[in-house]
Formats: sequence, structure tokens, C-alpha cells
Amino acid sequence: MSAVSAAVTEQMSDEVNASVSARVSELLAQMTLEEKSAQLVGYWLDQGGDVVAPMQNEMGAGQATRALAEITRNGIGHYTRVYGTRPVEPAERAAWLWQEQRRLKTETRLGIPALVHEECLTGLAAWKAATFPTPLAWGASFDPELVAEMAALIGGSMRQLGIHQGLAPVLDVVRDPRWGRVDECIGEDPYLVGTVGTAFVRGLQSAGVHATLKHFLGYSGSRAGRNHAPVSAGPREVADMFLPPFEMAIRDGGVRSVMNSYAEIDGVPVASDPALLTDLLRGQLGFDGVVVADYFAVAFLEVMHAVAADRGEAAALALTAGIDVELPSGDAYLAPLVDRVRAGLLDESYLDRAVTRVLAQKEQLGLLDADAFEGGPPTDIDLDTPAHRRVARRLAAESLVLLDNDGILPLRPQTRRIALIGPNADRAAALQGCYSFANHVLAHHPGYEPGFAIPTVREALTGALPDAGIVHVAGCEVEGEDRSGFDAAVAAASDAEVAVVVVGDQAGLFGRGTVGEGNDVESLDLPGVQRELVEALVATGTPVVMVLVTGRPYAIDWALDGDGPKPAAVLQAFFPGEAGGEAIADVLTGATAPSGRMPVSLPRSSGSQPYSYLHPPLGGPSDVTSTDPTPLRPFGFGLSYTTFAYDGLDVQQEAPTDGRFTASVTVRNTGDVAGAEIVQLYGHDPVASVTRPVAQLLGYARVQLAPGESRRVRFDVPAARFAFTDRRLVRVVEPGRVRVWAASHAGAQVQASDLSDTTGGAISNHRTRERHAIPGSATPAAAVLLTGDVHEVTGGDARLVAVSFE
Repeated sequence: MSAVSAAVTEQMSDEVNASVSARVSELLAQMTLEEKSAQLVGYWLDQGGDVVAPMQNEMGAGQATRALAEITRNGIGHYTRVYGTRPVEPAERAAWLWQEQRRLKTETRLGIPALVHEECLTGLAAWKAATFPTPLAWGASFDPELVAEMAALIGGSMRQLGIHQGLAPVLDVVRDPRWGRVDECIGEDPYLVGTVGTAFVRGLQSAGVHATLKHFLGYSGSRAGRNHAPVSAGPREVADMFLPPFEMAIRDGGVRSVMNSYAEIDGVPVASDPALLTDLLRGQLGFDGVVVADYFAVAFLEVMHAVAADRGEAAALALTAGIDVELPSGDAYLAPLVDRVRAGLLDESYLDRAVTRVLAQKEQLGLLDADAFEGGPPTDIDLDTPAHRRVARRLAAESLVLLDNDGILPLRPQTRRIALIGPNADRAAALQGCYSFANHVLAHHPGYEPGFAIPTVREALTGALPDAGIVHVAGCEVEGEDRSGFDAAVAAASDAEVAVVVVGDQAGLFGRGTVGEGNDVESLDLPGVQRELVEALVATGTPVVMVLVTGRPYAIDWALDGDGPKPAAVLQAFFPGEAGGEAIADVLTGATAPSGRMPVSLPRSSGSQPYSYLHPPLGGPSDVTSTDPTPLRPFGFGLSYTTFAYDGLDVQQEAPTDGRFTASVTVRNTGDVAGAEIVQLYGHDPVASVTRPVAQLLGYARVQLAPGESRRVRFDVPAARFAFTDRRLVRVVEPGRVRVWAASHAGAQVQASDLSDTTGGAISNHRTRERHAIPGSATPAAAVLLTGDVHEVTGGDARLVAVSFE
């Protein structure tokens, strides 16, 4: 053994011995190489040829051709998607799973049950399980507490069925809306993503199910928004934009699992990068759980990235980098890995390190307990209880964003003739995201119904307005060039008092649909001929309410800021789930006031992408370029059926760079309708050693107010919210004056008079051109002097803002 190998072995042995129980150590000592490698892989049951993962048919063929007892003769680490690969009756499948786990305990030498993992991004991805709003809707709600409540319900369903690990949440920060997986993301602001994603982790894990953070790291920064494309991001962007949500979920959420990104950053595939998966993730962030491979990511080191000559080399690269478990099968971590160890090409200590982590996770989940699965399987199973439906409806309602309204909404109670038009007006699939069971799996099984109630917009609106005459016409499909339905749609609109047109997306996978994994786009125009349909309806002169049910924001300048006729109101819904139709009907009729806010900027055009509100001065509009990236509606924007006013901003004038400061503001409901305002606290560092964003979300609070009611909102802000990675690539808080203001969205103007004691007056480039004016009044701001030395942010500082009400 070389000196280097001996050092590696000694270091990893010390790590193993310091962190595991005697039971795990005893099991590890008994294991053969084959038994060790078996614990590091999954087996995907019941694939049936349906493609629900990239290059699925090219992988895992060796396992699929053998009997289950033969495949698991040395044990098994994971069972992949026991419930989520095809429609199976939950009770019948649970009975099978309990029997299978008992078989593993009695018929394999070491008697270790399998860890069962499932997708759970919009609810448990299983037949008859509740489908909640997509993560982009979580972000639009600005309500982490409700997201945690949802996740606890999802986790409870999973635990009941014998599922141990959920492959969610996605903490990728949106960088380009052309990327198909925007549907799965929470938003474009790392703090919003981090707080909402951490809430999901806490909720899911409170039920005894381990959450899995996806996708570590930089995945959403792919060039041109193309899935699996290279990422060209410097270390500062990686540290300041992509990393914070993961840090929060690890430090504050205590997450137990992380999944790698498919991406390559500056030519190095993440799945083979120990600097990210070991040094950063474990060494700096303190993660001590299990890293699982995104599906086939280990094999992709050979077949897509071409950094490995064969599966054995791919296995060695991934294992040494820090990937503990190969999912969903054992293409690389079974025979190719064992052969490499036996040939002396890989130190066995790397296997021991990963196996120890896997066994420790199984121990935490109770899988190593003597009585595991000794009780009977569940027989009375309800995966869509009234509690599920209440939370689904509330979250859907809170996520709806009113982008424009000339007073047509809410619909008048006396409205009797309504034309309901559009390809998404009467389709349940249109309400669900890419990772819903309906769009992910049932699309391959057309004979199956969802297994739970999911009223369409037409059904919900008919129920909400029983005395109205509602005429439904599709008009067109989501995709395609067929305009044959236009005449009927125009006729229906012409005869109506108001036309509600529901347009948008169909979620799917790899070319099946308009958004979702593998469904990236070159244009941000509405798919197909849907814009033409809306414009034809507007031309009738009948007031038109456009409802967007989508998985990404679209460029709809023609509907919001165009010079000609446009819809009277525009409502944005991001795949709102099983109660989404009801939530939309509630908002349209005024039963609920809209309170969602944009978790992403609403793009002006495809050509202005990628864009983020977190841009430095050079990233905004200026007089030295003819292009204008100013969004149609900024991050955080959303209208209500009432109005709100802010006053009395009081900000602590000084704080140490390693301390905290407070900011308080009064928000008042100035209208005659109850509503919720999302109070947003923004900041800007006007002079720093590296360029800083012109506006940065520091904190936020959802405030429910009756007409005329006011509340004082107090933010307790760590100075570390202003931290950034400096020229040394060290995260620091620099002393100096910073600007702080409260606003209803990121595009709100800042009054220069409130910054008279700071250098430079109002925030430079934080403006819109006159023709692009955004609703909202000027917002008072204040300055805080951060004092002391440059503070290097290390250790457990997660930069969470505490919110209270005075």
C-alpha cells in the first residue's frame, strides 16, 4: 500500500469509527465486497419500458433480466419507486412490500431491509395520492409555514406505506425560464428558495421520512436553459447564488440526504468532483448524511461526460468524489466497482465510508431494528384525506398572482353569461406539475383515472356560480397550429358578458409536453396558437380575463403592456394542484382575494434571458445599449382586490458586521376588502469590493389585514444577509453604509430623500423606463452603518431573518 493510500485509509477509518454505532460497525466488519457494493445501489422494480428518466432504457439492463431473489442475494441498498413506477393499489403494494422486506431479513445473510425511496415533489408520486401545487407555487405563496404543513402530510402518507426517503425538495435557483425544470423550482431568489425549501425539509422529516436536496450544485445555471447543458459559473456565483439554499437546509433544516447535479461546472462533472461533494458539502457545510446519485448520473460520467473510460472508472470517480449510493440501479457500483477494488485500482476504504453512511441512515430510520416490518402492513389507506385537501386548496389560493386588473375582477355576482374558453379550462392534467403522478406516470397508462378528486376550472367555476350560464369552448390545444376552434370560441365570447380564457402549459417529460424535465424551449411565447386565441377574444370587445396555468413565466407583454386592446385582467397560476381549479374559481369570484407574489421575474422577451432581479448595475437597463431586460413584472409583484400602504419605516442606524439590526414598518389595508400583503424587506450595498445587486431580498412576511387594519412588522436582520464572496473567495460582511427599504416588490422605487445621508442618493439603475412603469408607489428607505472590521462568515451562520409583529 502506498503512503497516500495508507493516509486515505487511516483518515476514512477515523471518520467511520468516530461517527457510527457498534451495530453498524459490526455489520460492516462481516461484509464481503459484494455485500458492501449491494448496499450502495438501488433496484428499480416494475419499469415496464416506460421512460420516466433520461436514458432509462440504456441503463440497468443487467439487473432487470434476473429474478429478484438473485438480484438481492447479497442484500440491497434501495428499492426504487415501489409505488411510483406504475399505478398500483396502495394497500396491495404495501402488503407486498412488507412481505418482501421480511424476505430480505430472513433470506439474505445479513438480514438488512431495503430503504424505499419515492418522488414527492408535488405530493407522494403514487396512484391515488394527493397532488399539491408545484414548487414554483410554493415560492409564489411566500408562506414557509404552510409549505411545512403540506410536507408533513406528504411525509405521513409515505411513512404509512413503508417509504423512507423522498427525492425532494429541488433547491435550484431559477436562472433562465427557458429551462424546462423551472416548474420544479421555488424561485429566483436564494433566500426565498432557502426558507421555503428548508420548511419543506422540516415538514417531511417531522414525519420520519428523510428529505433529499436536489440538485447539488449549479444545475439550473445550464447554458441557454438547456437540460444537462454545461454550466459556466464562476466560484462567486456558485457560492452566492446556488449554494445558500442548500446551506440553509443543511444547517437549519438538518436534512439527511443530498442528490448530486447532472451538470458539469467549468468542465468538471459534479458527480466526479470531491471539491463540491466532499470538501464543500461535508467539510464546510457540515453535512453528515448520505449523498445519492441522480438517476444514472454515475454511468453518465462515461456515456455523457466522457471523463471515464468504462463503468468501473465511473464508479471510482463518483465514489471517491463523495456519492454514496448509485441510483436507481447498479450499473457501476456492483460488479464494475468490485472488480476495480479487487484489481487494486481503488482503496476499499472508500466503500467502507459509503456503506457506513448507508447503514447509519438505515439505523436512524429503524430498518436495523429487530422488529422492523414484524407488524402487519397498513390496510386502511387514504392518501387524500380532508386535511390534504384543505392544505392543497389553501396553498393553491395563496399562490395565485394577479398581474393586471382593470376592475373586472372579482366577477360581479349578477354576471350571468360567461364564456369559458381555452385548452386548460377543462383539463385536470393542466393543473398538475411534471413530477405529479398523473403527468409523470399515468401519461403512460391512459386507462387509469387519478384516483382522487381534481375539479377542473370549468367544474369549479360552475360550482361556484350555479346560477350563471357558463359556455365552454376549448378554442385550441396547448400545442399545435390548429385554429379550427377559433370561430366557436369567438362566437361564445361575443355572446357573453365576460370571457375567461385559461391558457398555458402541459407538463411532461423529455418532449412530451411544453414544460418539465427535458422540455426546454427557445421561445418564451405561449405555446401553439394560444396568443392568437386570446387576441381574437379580446377583439370581440367582450372583457377578457386571461388565466395562465403554467410551469414557467411567459413573455406576455402583448397582454400587459401592449399599445392595443388587451385582456381586462391577467391571473397567473403555477400548476396549482388538485384544488387549483377551486382556488382559481375562488379568486375569480372574490371568495378569496389574490395574495400570491411572483417568485420569478416576468420576462419581457426570450432575448433578455438569462435575467435576475439580483443583477449588478451593469445587468440592468442603461443608455449604452438598445436592449432592455426590465421585466414586465418584477420579482415579488402581485396585486390584490384591496390596496396597501407602507409608512413609518424605522431602521436601526448602526450594527456591527458580525451582529444584527432591526427594521420595522407599518402596513395598512387602505381598501374595503380583506387581504394579505407580502411585506418585503430589501437592501443594497452601494459600494463594495465586488459588484453587488441593485436590490436584494433581506426578509419577508405574509400579513393578513382586514379593511382599514394596520400592523407593525418587525424584521430582525443578521448583518450576514449582506454577506458575499470577496476577491479572495471568502464570504465576508464589509463595513460601510447599506440601504434598506420595505416594499411590495423588487421593482418599487426608492425615494432619494430618504437616503440623503448616504453616498450616491437613490439606488443607481434601480428604475424602469417610463413606458415600462410598474404599478406601485415610491417606497421610503433608510441607511444602516455596518461597523467594525471585515467579518468573515464561517461556521453555522445561516442568515435567517426573524419576523415579529409589534
